[in-house]
Amino acid sequence: MTNEVPLEQSSYGLKRECLSYREVLAQSVAVIAPTTTPAANMGLIFALSGNGTWLSFLLGMIGLVFVSININQFARRSASPGSLYSYIAKGLGPTARVLCGWGLILAYLFTGMSVLCGFANFGQALLSHIGIHTHIFTLLALGTGIAWYAGHRDIQLSAKAMLWLEGISVGLIAILGIIVWAHKGFVLDLSQFTLQGATPGGVAMGIVLVVFSFSGFESATSLGEEAQKPLENIPRSVMQSTLQAGFFFIVMAYIEVLGFSGSAADLSSTEEPLSFLAEQAGVGFLGTLISLGALLSFFACILACINPAARVLFTMSRHGLLHSALGKTHDANLTPHVAVMLSSLLTFLVPASMNLLGLKPFQSMGYLGTICTYGFLLVYILVSVAAPVYLRKIGKLRPVDIVFSGLAVGFMMLPVVGMIGIPGSSLFPVPEAPYNLFPYLVLLYLLAGSG
Repeated sequence: MTNEVPLEQSSYGLKRECLSYREVLAQSVAVIAPTTTPAANMGLIFALSGNGTWLSFLLGMIGLVFVSININQFARRSASPGSLYSYIAKGLGPTARVLCGWGLILAYLFTGMSVLCGFANFGQALLSHIGIHTHIFTLLALGTGIAWYAGHRDIQLSAKAMLWLEGISVGLIAILGIIVWAHKGFVLDLSQFTLQGATPGGVAMGIVLVVFSFSGFESATSLGEEAQKPLENIPRSVMQSTLQAGFFFIVMAYIEVLGFSGSAADLSSTEEPLSFLAEQAGVGFLGTLISLGALLSFFACILACINPAARVLFTMSRHGLLHSALGKTHDANLTPHVAVMLSSLLTFLVPASMNLLGLKPFQSMGYLGTICTYGFLLVYILVSVAAPVYLRKIGKLRPVDIVFSGLAVGFMMLPVVGMIGIPGSSLFPVPEAPYNLFPYLVLLYLLAGSG
């Protein structure tokens, strides 16, 4: 173990080593929110990838496995509440650390804002089915308020809530998947295996949305102070959340595309594909349960985003980069309560303000979700570049580590190019307004924060 960096023993004042492996894993899984992709987003990916949808998920998972390997070069050797913010400093120094910190705050908070809009939109539709009509502000406040209480009160309460909510939702979808496949006679869809009608460009563009589906898989690294056996359980959670979510997405992509084949409906234009498939298979009640599960999954993701965002703010405050109040912990709960409060407040205020400006929750969800992806891509590229530099500093660099770094950066550049676009390119066109402005807004934000 010579030259290894030990577990950081700084006095953060958080509840030390209280979370089991499953509770740590729940943090990463909840930010991924695996329920929402097959329940709401699969049609968007199918519109680009067609019969190659499963391949887009497979390639996206492989790329993020390479990123996981680079993250775990740090996670196996050190742990702190600072997540990748602390890791990148070990390889690229304090300037890159600050850039990463602001990138993580953008990523986690805007993901929380996006899924809060999804929670309000989905909740309003679900309640209207049973004759209950409520204002969108009520649901925005309810989702944020409960998430704030859980994050403020106890990290174990948060982790257990996320574990159960996501577990129930994924279980219901898995049951429906088996029923739908059985309804089709467990056939093998050769049109998917042969990629009939799919194009390399479409599959590549699908990967852009796939990366967003996986975003947040690394968030378990923010529990370095609170996880049991952090040098073992955190890297295990990072890798397992990627592999488990990836396998689930690939299987459900295959089943949903198969389920819609031969039907009058089009997967690419169906907002609630699982409800449609449940009706087709004669189990409409299961579709209703899954819609409820998706609502709970949105909530779990809100909570899962507030927790790591607060811990990054907390650690940056401890390093003197933010107001000292954000570095305080609650005397009884041992949580970064001020940082949790600020994260929760921002998570509510931005979607609420967008609603006041006349934007529908579904529109806001798309805008905020796109912006958060820039933050994730920034930190994934930074940590992949930092890993071999860090390993060289401690005398552990191998040729294969450089290969993993290069592959991770290469894979992440694909969604970057897909989101920014290339002028005059038909494969990677420049996105339409206002999406074409987002890269510049993110750049201004990073410059202001780093400055």
